[in-house]
Amino acid sequence: MNKLFWIKTVAISGLLSVVIGAFAAHILDGLLSAQRMQTLDTAVQYQIFHTLALLGLIGADDRLLAVRWKKYAAGFFLLGMILFCGSLYMLIATNISKFAIITPVGGISFMMGWIMLLLAAIREK
Repeated sequence: MNKLFWIKTVAISGLLSVVIGAFAAHILDGLLSAQRMQTLDTAVQYQIFHTLALLGLIGADDRLLAVRWKKYAAGFFLLGMILFCGSLYMLIATNISKFAIITPVGGISFMMGWIMLLLAAIREK
């Protein structure tokens, strides 16, 4: 597992979570409907939760978790952030409802990441 790549990924994702959340709270509040704000809040929350999950995953001792499955978990968490959170961000930014079609695929990616983490623990070295 290329930990430096994943640390950079975590740093960028964490930064984006804070920037987007702050932008939403301080600039978009009042400009977007309550439903759109809630959608944006959901995207930011899922992004930060999974950013922290990635941080924990890359920090976990490779002697405790099967590295191959850790890699899969990390990949699915990242894919989930891109598809789930990204599609919601694009939906808010463009008001193109077709982006919502991608969101469930991102949700499934998050679930797969958690399943891969479980498998990493089950198939420990």
